[in-house]
Amino acid sequence: MAEATERREMGSSLMFIGLALWGADLLVAFYLPAAAKVGGNASFLSVLAVIAVLGLALMITGYLLRGKAESS
Repeated sequence: MAEATERREMGSSLMFIGLALWGADLLVAFYLPAAAKVGGNASFLSVLAVIAVLGLALMITGYLLRGKAESS
């Protein structure tokens, strides 16, 4: 029982961290037009992609952990 609760909490934490990364990703997207004017568009796009993929991976992992905790 305690293990299922720990998995559920870990899954929730991972999902929250993933959403926080997407929030940071929105900040990068907010400054993207300024980077395009200066000419550093490629570095902003690469950071944007890495943060988005990492956030999505954390949210999927958290969702799967919560699902395993509820089925056990």
